[in-house]
Amino acid sequence: MKDSYILGIESTCDETSAALLKNGREVVSNVIYTQIDLHKKYAGVVPELASRAHAAKIASVIKAALGDIIPDYIAFANGPGLPGGLLVGRVAAETLANLFDRPIIGVNHLEGHLFACELTGADKLNPLEFPLISLIVSGGHSELWLVRDYGDYKPLGKTRDDAAGEAFDKVAKLLGLGYPGGPEVSKQALKGDRNAVKFPRPMLDRSCEFSFSGIKTAVSYYLRGHKDVSVPDICASFEQAVVETLVKKAINAAEKYKVKHIAVGGGVAANGLLREMLVKKAAEKGIEARFVLRPLSSDNAAMIALCAAKKLARGQNTGDIRINPNMVVRSWPKK
Repeated sequence: MKDSYILGIESTCDETSAALLKNGREVVSNVIYTQIDLHKKYAGVVPELASRAHAAKIASVIKAALGDIIPDYIAFANGPGLPGGLLVGRVAAETLANLFDRPIIGVNHLEGHLFACELTGADKLNPLEFPLISLIVSGGHSELWLVRDYGDYKPLGKTRDDAAGEAFDKVAKLLGLGYPGGPEVSKQALKGDRNAVKFPRPMLDRSCEFSFSGIKTAVSYYLRGHKDVSVPDICASFEQAVVETLVKKAINAAEKYKVKHIAVGGGVAANGLLREMLVKKAAEKGIEARFVLRPLSSDNAAMIALCAAKKLARGQNTGDIRINPNMVVRSWPKK
């Protein structure tokens, strides 16, 4: 049987990535160019600089991922994300589609983060078990979904303001720490007292909605009112507040919808405290919590190619390839 290859392209924010997936399960390559050094001095992503960097790097990244292989399908993330970056990804996909005479598949970046939980780093996938609660936590998104099957979603709630990762970055900036803020805050937190400051845990009711701007603002006010502060204590107390909120809401959702599995994807899924606390608290309720592998928690094209493979396996056509910076997760059309 002839091998089948899908080329995935990811350019939604500040990583330019291309990956080659073989037979819907084996990651042959996953090349990532990160723009962290470019945005570090601004303590955040500058959209115009990001799109220029994508345009400058995407050809070499794709070439490195492809090697001598001509793919059977071209998949790219067409939303959500920064408009400039999305446009670069689409132009690259269309160029390759015309060059190789291959179809294009548009992929929802957020779905990619969920399916990344199946990637083991080898040629064998670890399939998701349905139904499950999906917790997607990153710099731009904090969302809960009920997932009944591949492509069958019920969105339950999302952040009303800052995403969890965004709050980490803003608190890091307040404290004069490096960028990206999440790893820096977590590193400091290891040396601090998690009970030093009682920061708020917003919306700890049965709602599946999130709100993290209040925690960030509470840190800002605390720093104004206290001259001598322990940075490790602030970081530990802040991280505890965010993680407690994420854990409680994910478990509440699982109990409400009577499911026994939680899958966590996105950049914040790499957070050590979140992994430790959710696995422990979920197990106490008879729920299994699964996390994406840390190297695949940030934006990457392997997850885009895998999502495209799932769509093809379930008879989905290539679909709409228009970019949509505000794309939300929706169930796939019934066949």
